Amino acid sequence: MRQAGSGEDGIGVVTDDDEGAWTDRAVCRTVDPEELFVDGAAQHQAKAVCTGCPVRTECLAYALDHRIDHGVWGGMTSRERRGLLRRRPMVTSWRRLLEEARTEHERQTRPADGPWRHEAG
Repeated sequence: MRQAGSGEDGIGVVTDDDEGAWTDRAVCRTVDPEELFVDGAAQHQAKAVCTGCPVRTECLAYALDHRIDHGVWGGMTSRERRGLLRRRPMVTSWRRLLEEARTEHERQTRPADGPWRHEAG
């Protein structure tokens, strides 16, 4: 098991086989987990750790799909995640929804192939 959070009750514990080994690429893997499980204004600093993380989407999806109620995951506080879950109660797989949204965003922001494109011949 890889400890991604704190507590003996299992909150914040991510096993290596859960949704792949995305935790190995997480920016927060080198951060003291206690820094991500804070209250109040300290949550803004904790959220900053997530900025630019290559697995932010996977992390957020994991927390939403597993209804993790403590800590900052994927750049969202527990309060923000609870609000999102209340607004979208019909979502059955946040992982699938967020991956589809990311793929669509990447497709829309990718430069379109145009007549200026040089093809190797």
